[in-house]
Amino acid sequence: MFRAIRKRPGRLRVTGVALATVFTTVAGALALAPQPAAAAPNYTGDPVLYWNNVLLGAIKTAGGAPGPISRAAAEMNAAIYDAESSYRLRWHTMTSDPYLQAVDYAAWSEGPGEEERLIGRTAYNILLKLFPGQTTYLDNKFKERFGTKPTDFDILDTTVVNTIVTNMWTFRDADGSDSKDAYTPDGKPGAWRPTSYPDLPDPNCSQASDAAIPRWGRVKPWTLLSGSQFRPSTPGQYDSYENLLASPAYAEQVQQVRTLGAAGSPARTTDQTAAAWFWANDANGTYKPPGQLLDITARVSRDRGLTTYQNARLFALVSVAMADAAIAEWDVKYETKIDLWRPVSAIREGLKDTTWKPLSGTTPCFPAWASGHSAFAAAWAGIMRQYFTTDDITFTASTDDPKSPVRTRTFTSFSQAAREAADSRVWLGVHYPWDARDGLTLGEDVATWVFTHTMKEAGS
Repeated sequence: MFRAIRKRPGRLRVTGVALATVFTTVAGALALAPQPAAAAPNYTGDPVLYWNNVLLGAIKTAGGAPGPISRAAAEMNAAIYDAESSYRLRWHTMTSDPYLQAVDYAAWSEGPGEEERLIGRTAYNILLKLFPGQTTYLDNKFKERFGTKPTDFDILDTTVVNTIVTNMWTFRDADGSDSKDAYTPDGKPGAWRPTSYPDLPDPNCSQASDAAIPRWGRVKPWTLLSGSQFRPSTPGQYDSYENLLASPAYAEQVQQVRTLGAAGSPARTTDQTAAAWFWANDANGTYKPPGQLLDITARVSRDRGLTTYQNARLFALVSVAMADAAIAEWDVKYETKIDLWRPVSAIREGLKDTTWKPLSGTTPCFPAWASGHSAFAAAWAGIMRQYFTTDDITFTASTDDPKSPVRTRTFTSFSQAAREAADSRVWLGVHYPWDARDGLTLGEDVATWVFTHTMKEAGS
């Protein structure tokens, strides 16, 4: 018999001896009606993929830092997965743990298109709260899918959707994501500082207060025990800025990005330049690194012919892993002894090469170590590898960056893509090699933790 239990404050899940066991709620077993017919003709394509595409559109309009974007993806996809888990619980086909709760609504007859409506109404309500300024866009996307208005009555709101949405908002309430705590740079050589220069202006990074989401490392994790759970020590394990800057290892790191990451560098190959822009997606108007990885997930899903239930779990795992990777990564950037300055600062102010410019032009407005792109990519690749039980899957990825000379690149494994995403940050001139290396390690650790601690399949 399934039972709802509270694993820890704010975490609900349904568990039992066997996930395929029939759930009953009132005296005696309920005689269930036949499973609803397939979705109506206007439902084209998988609903999980549809609503993730809607999310990408909202991200492109909203812009912002990677942390809040990864949080939005986790909220929507974890809620979708709980909606799908509720549907599977109703029809006795639930084979993996929900994220927070699978809602029992077995006593109700919900009509045709039940699965589609559950996912769509859950996704819409989550997105509406995340992106309140995009109501028209979201309403139009809902109508495009259903042919009705989201305000039209649906019994599923009462029986399931409202509970799932409330669970998610209660769980993430006061999670620290809205912190306005100020950040004061260390002010020492080697410490992060704004990266706007007279000949390289960046109005988004011209003063210390522009530092992006400096307290994101303190946000409540989704699965991790804390943001510092997998924290590495310091860049190169140097315990002070003075020792770091005096080390041969640091000099080598700076020289590598000075050579490979410079605008117009003859040492960087044409393919490396293409990869640098392919993985960038730093600018507002793109779907940012988490969005790019969600888009690639959808491509792999289509190639592999995943079901709606499989998609719901995969996208929830990927999104939660990326959200925790963002928290862990920003803990490294701002909460350790060294908030490392960006290569443009190291080269211009440390080496006095005042005309050096990165390929990127501007630089993300937060410390260099470690690389967020690398952590996101490794968290994604780790989940994909464990989900499909192999790393060796060939797929074609896409980009949204307008400066990319190519729209797609093909890879033969998830780890190959993650490594290239990490290396691309050196080629773009915004990170050191150890930023990429340590970000990959962190992301992989997060992925393994997430996959083994939440939304587990029966028997795992």
